[in-house]
Amino acid sequence: MKAEIISTGTELLLGKTLNTSAHYLTGQLSDLGIEVLYHTTVGDNKERLTETLKNALQRSGLVLVSGGLGPTVDDLSKEIAAEVLGLKMSYDPESMQSLTQFYINDRMPPSTEKQAYFPEGSILLPNDKGTAQGALICKNDQFCAILPGPPSEMEVMFQKYLLPKLEQIILQDSGRMQVRILKIFGLGEPELERELTVLMQRKSPSLTLLDRHTYMDVRLTVRSGDVSQAVRLLDQTEAEIRSRLGDGVFGSGTDTQAGIVGKLLLKNNLTLATAESCTGGLLGGRITAEAGSSAYYLGGVVSYANSAKETLLGVKSSSLLQEGAVSELVAGEMAEGTRKALGADLGIATTGVAGPGGGTADKPVGLVYIALAHPEGIEITKNQFVGSRESVRNMIVETALNMLRLYLLRKCKQ
Repeated sequence: MKAEIISTGTELLLGKTLNTSAHYLTGQLSDLGIEVLYHTTVGDNKERLTETLKNALQRSGLVLVSGGLGPTVDDLSKEIAAEVLGLKMSYDPESMQSLTQFYINDRMPPSTEKQAYFPEGSILLPNDKGTAQGALICKNDQFCAILPGPPSEMEVMFQKYLLPKLEQIILQDSGRMQVRILKIFGLGEPELERELTVLMQRKSPSLTLLDRHTYMDVRLTVRSGDVSQAVRLLDQTEAEIRSRLGDGVFGSGTDTQAGIVGKLLLKNNLTLATAESCTGGLLGGRITAEAGSSAYYLGGVVSYANSAKETLLGVKSSSLLQEGAVSELVAGEMAEGTRKALGADLGIATTGVAGPGGGTADKPVGLVYIALAHPEGIEITKNQFVGSRESVRNMIVETALNMLRLYLLRKCKQ
């Protein structure tokens, strides 16, 4: 099934409001195997929205419209959908009752009654977060879903009420698309193309490489009416990719490196502590973003100043004087220091020059040392990253997590 997303609202065209709804809906539809062909943003203008919706319905079997469900005169999404599809607007008493209940302690604005009218035959989509109910309109094997503009309302409505309807529709589509995503760290697009050339030349499954900045996605797609056959083909291709890339594949679907590291720490019954300089707590934050991280993460030390490295982590003043804070020696002492200070099995440390200033000829911007202390010793890597400060810091965090992941995988094999 082909789909389009139309986002309405003049505020989206002024550059002041980020259109997160289109991003969210595209991801959700992609997970369902629905291919999104177009994103269109239209201001609060009846003629332009009418033309946009007509074109969308001529091209695609499913059109999602976000915004334009409010009580004001420029909220026209339902009315325009009815006009384009040749349907009358119909009053829904239950919707009016819900609106009355919503305003039970306040005076209901006179124009609110407008929100109780829908294109005839609509499947209504309740709004648990506001007054504007959505609608799914079906006509001549085409589907048009009208959703509220505010993301907090739209996302709940999509997940609870529209998603189950779309799943029913897709089951009737013999050409359903099956998608699987493998997540890769440490290989860029050129390297992946070289390693996966043979697989990428196959017609099915088709392979798409997506750069996520700190990692790569390999997207496998099979279009088939036979779900079991499609799954077997995806399984076979995934096995081939894993064989070629080895531990470069860190997960699939919505996996994160922090989540995978957490599972491996639990599997090995190990605890972790962090020591951060240039990442300023970002690594610890990434780890604790995972539910259940308290079972393996003991804590961390953000030692930005040299004095903090000495007093909190036991880094030697002579090491700082002779080698400097950004050095292999200091990184190792930081990792071992946090491991001992917090009583953890593993300690990982980051120290470097995140930029944009502070670099020298010997220690340029992007130079970073990452150290992992464990019972068997200390591993230290020297890295050179490029990009903005934010980009460099994110790469440091993911590289540190990858270092942990590879160590824990080795432990699992022992």
